[in-house]
Amino acid sequence: MKALRPILLLLAVSLALAACNTVQGMGKDIKKAGEKIEDTAR
Repeated sequence: MKALRPILLLLAVSLALAACNTVQGMGKDIKKAGEKIEDTAR
């Protein structure tokens, strides 16, 4: 059981970092889409 804890901790940290990158990328995509809409409206 003690050997399993570091592996689970590493897995949890990896998933958290991957989620942050995904959310950041999604924010950039939404921003670009908004810019395109603004350009079209002009």
